[in-house]
Amino acid sequence: MAEPGDRRGVSEEERLARAALTRLVEPGDTTAGRWLRRMGPVALRRALSGQGPPPPGAGRERLAGCALRAAGLDPAADLARAAGRGGRFLCPGDREWPGQLDDLGDARPVGLWVRGPASLRIWALRSVALVGARACSDYGAHVAATLAAGLSERGWVVASGAAHGVDGAAHRGALAAGGATIAVLASGVDVPYPRGHTELIERIAEQGLVVAELPPGAHPTRSRFVLRNRVLAALTRGTVVVEAQYRSGSLVTARRARDLGRFTMGVPGPVTSGLSAGVHELLRGEAVVVTDADEVAELIGGIGELAPEKRGPLVERDLLDPVTARVLEALSAQGGNDLREVARESGSGCDETLSRLYELLALGFVERRGDRWELVPPARRNGGVRRGGPPNRGNRVKGLGR
Repeated sequence: MAEPGDRRGVSEEERLARAALTRLVEPGDTTAGRWLRRMGPVALRRALSGQGPPPPGAGRERLAGCALRAAGLDPAADLARAAGRGGRFLCPGDREWPGQLDDLGDARPVGLWVRGPASLRIWALRSVALVGARACSDYGAHVAATLAAGLSERGWVVASGAAHGVDGAAHRGALAAGGATIAVLASGVDVPYPRGHTELIERIAEQGLVVAELPPGAHPTRSRFVLRNRVLAALTRGTVVVEAQYRSGSLVTARRARDLGRFTMGVPGPVTSGLSAGVHELLRGEAVVVTDADEVAELIGGIGELAPEKRGPLVERDLLDPVTARVLEALSAQGGNDLREVARESGSGCDETLSRLYELLALGFVERRGDRWELVPPARRNGGVRRGGPPNRGNRVKGLGR
């Protein structure tokens, strides 16, 4: 297992160049990603800083904007600032780099700023994104926390965006269960956002992992939240959406996960709730319904991680063999039947029917009155006392070990 500090495979010159590029280009910039792939990080940093030939096809305005950002650029100071907060900067080629991020192609992060003691690569191998509405309902918060706790208990890492609502509930649910959680921020790793989640994000940095594309000190913008979602989608094995309206960043995450070949899941909600409208639209053709952690683990896990079969409550009649059940069903609820009537209705011979009736008598389902057999009312069968004997519950099917 690679240790978090083990970054072999990348030179310090490349690390400094990539750290600088996180200030020069925006996350998810495919044009910059294409330049990076063709030129390499060191040459691209020089080109965008005005210290070398411009990248092919770079416009004047684009270069002017990069020149403004390059003023006062000090990647070594950024690396030191991150290290002072217990952080590090990962690059493609490092042993801790999650290879699944390469599926993003030219939209792959230039690098990742990380805080936390664990290996991002190892944790990401068995992780699931749990996202949803910021202004979620009590139902959404409860489901998110319960799902996260259940997944944690099954050894899955829960990843989310540390936002209000479903994201925060997911992180808290994982932490409460003693599980692992990853927060992917749209700001620098040293800039907790939202401010109301400062304590939560600091706790995640201590017990889990906080990840960001933006350098230390960077603040989030609307577009950066959307672009952050592609990292969540690519980093994890699948994405679960708990609550989302029609226009929701959570749906962007889910659809990006689908496009990347990841599992896309949704938790249904009330059909009258606008907060679930986006999830329901997703479930109409793009996602799989899940209702608990077992179902999520079955879908994204390995062979043998099957969710338990869900069935309705077991009742005593379910434990009767088919012939006995048929004889029981042949009895009229009004006044009972004689032996021949029961045999005719059940399709059994009289001797077989009589044997089954006495079995049902012993189990407390029927009673005999002269030549007629009558059903015992449920209230008497479940809690009453039979004449001449102990409480009826002693003769129930479960008591006989059937």
